Amino acid sequence: MDWGQSELPSPVVRDDEVTIAARRRRKKVAFPSPGSGSPNISMATPARSHLRNTPASLFRHSVTPRVPDVSTILAPGGRTPRYTHTPRNVVGSLNLDDSDWTASLYTSPVSGLDNTSFFTEDIGNISSALLKEDDPGEAVVVSLFPEFLGAFLKHSSSAVFELLEDYQTLCQDKVDVLQAVVLRAGQSSKAAGVRWLLQQESCSWRLITSLYKDRVQLAMEEDMITDMVVPTESEKVVVQQLFQRDAVIRQSQLVVDWLESIAQDQIGGFSDNIEYYAKDVCWGNTLHALQMRRQSGTAFTVPLVTELDPDAPLRQQRPLADLDREDDARLLKNLFTLIRAGMTDEAQRLCMRCGQAWRAATLEGWKLYHDPNMTSGSAELQPVEGNPQRGVWKACCWRMAEEEQLNRYERAIYASLSGNLRPLLAVCESWEDCVWAHFRVMVDSLVEKELMSSGMTNQEVETLPREYLEANWTMEKVFEELQASESKRVLEETREHYHVIQKFVIVGDLDGLLDEMADWLTASKPLPSHLLRFMAHLVLFFRSLGLALKEEVCVDVLKAYVSLLIRDQHTDLVASYVSQLPADVATTQYAAFLETVTQPELRPHCLQLATDAGLDVAAIAKLVVEMVRERDEGEFTHHRQTLETATTKDDLKKIDVIDWLLFDPAHRAEALKQSNAIMRRFLALQKHDAAKAVFSKVPDDAMKEIYSQWAGLGQTTAPAEDENAIREHLCIRAYLEAHEAFTEWFSHSSSAPQKPAPVPDAKFTERVANEMREKEYEASLAAWACRRDVLTEDVKERIYNVLLFVDGGWMVDNRQDSEKDSERSHQMAALRCLCLPRLSFLLLSVLQNSSRHQEALRLADIISSDQHRLYRVFSKDELRRFLQKLRESSLSLLDRGLDPLGYELQP
Repeated sequence: MDWGQSELPSPVVRDDEVTIAARRRRKKVAFPSPGSGSPNISMATPARSHLRNTPASLFRHSVTPRVPDVSTILAPGGRTPRYTHTPRNVVGSLNLDDSDWTASLYTSPVSGLDNTSFFTEDIGNISSALLKEDDPGEAVVVSLFPEFLGAFLKHSSSAVFELLEDYQTLCQDKVDVLQAVVLRAGQSSKAAGVRWLLQQESCSWRLITSLYKDRVQLAMEEDMITDMVVPTESEKVVVQQLFQRDAVIRQSQLVVDWLESIAQDQIGGFSDNIEYYAKDVCWGNTLHALQMRRQSGTAFTVPLVTELDPDAPLRQQRPLADLDREDDARLLKNLFTLIRAGMTDEAQRLCMRCGQAWRAATLEGWKLYHDPNMTSGSAELQPVEGNPQRGVWKACCWRMAEEEQLNRYERAIYASLSGNLRPLLAVCESWEDCVWAHFRVMVDSLVEKELMSSGMTNQEVETLPREYLEANWTMEKVFEELQASESKRVLEETREHYHVIQKFVIVGDLDGLLDEMADWLTASKPLPSHLLRFMAHLVLFFRSLGLALKEEVCVDVLKAYVSLLIRDQHTDLVASYVSQLPADVATTQYAAFLETVTQPELRPHCLQLATDAGLDVAAIAKLVVEMVRERDEGEFTHHRQTLETATTKDDLKKIDVIDWLLFDPAHRAEALKQSNAIMRRFLALQKHDAAKAVFSKVPDDAMKEIYSQWAGLGQTTAPAEDENAIREHLCIRAYLEAHEAFTEWFSHSSSAPQKPAPVPDAKFTERVANEMREKEYEASLAAWACRRDVLTEDVKERIYNVLLFVDGGWMVDNRQDSEKDSERSHQMAALRCLCLPRLSFLLLSVLQNSSRHQEALRLADIISSDQHRLYRVFSKDELRRFLQKLRESSLSLLDRGLDPLGYELQP
């Protein structure tokens, strides 16, 4: 091997031409999870636009399976082209000492960077105004909410994976900015917690993209491709066929790739910046000591190895020089860090840089053997690939991993290469590390079993422990092992929301994932806003693939996210997410949102957003009015309350809410019906001012507009419901006019001019002044009386307009062919019993106070008339009081020398 090459073959091939994971073209369809048997794949994919379903044919493309080169399937690193990896800035500590390497690589919500050189430019761009915010971290990421919606709306429902890549990019960009904020604001700031949340979300989107691309492709090809096992003597071909037909091992490798990509993002290019005491020569300090001893002929005061082959320290049980031991410890830890990040080629370069070419060679033995000359049929020999003694190499790696005298990181390196889980877990302290270790061993075990079943396994491999050879690893078993971990940190991280989501995504258990989400939504502790945003968009992604989901949980997640947007006043975003709910739920949710919008200038804008999102604006506007007007309403019954009731804050809301039906002329009929309903309640409660406020909101041309709309549809008459609403509106107007006329009469009657009092023993000048005052009084009294007569006539006319309302009476529908509304009918009948007796008593009082007793007695004829039958709306007690009032008028007429009915007495 040429160690001077700039690139070394990666343990897992990642090129499009040779990668198992990239053997299919991209397609978007519904799909099953691995091991789920024969699921019922839905061919209807919900779109994010107004259409609820999108045929799966939108995702379908021609399928051209590629034959991958898997000579490096069991590699310890590399990336799969199923997702694009973009290196990011370092987010882990670069001080890789012997304490806690996982803590130095993976940041917690409150941890930060020790190396700030990568963010110098970013820090300079953070404005001082931003850092003065109460929560600068949240100020940075608040734009994620509209940005996610913009990405969601930009991509069609068939471009779901491009959408996920946009999500990941948006999150990672915010993480980069937040890193600069954390460095300025401090590691204990809220920004550090927000940064951690977005890091986890970015990683989750990367995982989802990688796995579901493969699962979508699998679903498309399972009925189109018949996997055939071709006998072969090549380990490479055997494993290649295994990866082609087995989704579990392929997706397990994708999980390994994902975890290594996270580690690579976090460690960056730290290996280039590490300095060692040894330069080009392995164990140079020990070599120098041995050379000095040979020249001087003296013995060591401290025993050292006498030979410098790689096995000498273990064989001789003697140490290296102190500086070499320190170098080795640092080197081994850094080598494992690189292997953990999938950077085996970098690890080999590092070995070469430190003069340990033999160690670099030990990292090469994993390659699968393949002799192309066996099948090429060509006279020209081709180079043989891989390690023909891979079994011997693997057995040696296993025994080295079990050797307790070796450095724990050296044991972990060879454990990762041989599938030995126990030494590997000894250096894994985070959830990600343990998942990586288990899945790496799982892939190794499945490959080795396949080779054994093909009869290609070396006898040395068969000497490995039975628990390795007979292990029956599954994705579910991996996470069961993690839940039984003895590490407190791993157990705590297992319960973190993002790790729970990642677990269910990996195993493909969407029902379990949605059950967990349902539990989170009902928990007492509120979810972080960014987690809820992630959950909502994850549900929408699953929907776009046409998967069978628990719809009630999906609805609850979206409703929770909509509530969050309403709470945080993301007004422009609500309509688009509400449109993803079922039609009836969407109407209710958006009506609840509109109820919170109190700024008049925002109301038409919110309705326009609803229209653009495809919502039923008419139903929403109607519902928001009904929700407000029906809140805290008592029973609509007969009562004797006569005093005017003040308008409350709740009444003002009911008055104000009618505006939602006034923006669009097409809603005039509904505006009339809802305003009538509100005014009926106000009239029953003697809230005439509130009723007048509602009445004044209805446009003067409302009735004309309603008739014009129906005429435009070719209808000669309006529907019965609309005509009855118009008639009811006129009834209420007549009543309010009558009440207004009485109020004006009463106010005028209560302000009669006061007669000036005579001054006793007044002098001449005082008597003259008093006479002038009396003349002025008489003139004012005459004007007042004249005005009262006019007002009395007006009151009488307007009250009679109510009592003798045309075509059936006041608050009586003219058309009986309308849809039955029992509540409305009850309220209108109750209003007749409440308002008509009340107006009759008011008119009687006006006439008696104006000394029009004969006209007062005529009112009795009208009430008792069989034509109008107004006596039916009076209770017995009211009729008794009414007759008592009429008796007073008869007595007044008798005092004037007239008969009880006001006629002159006959001699």
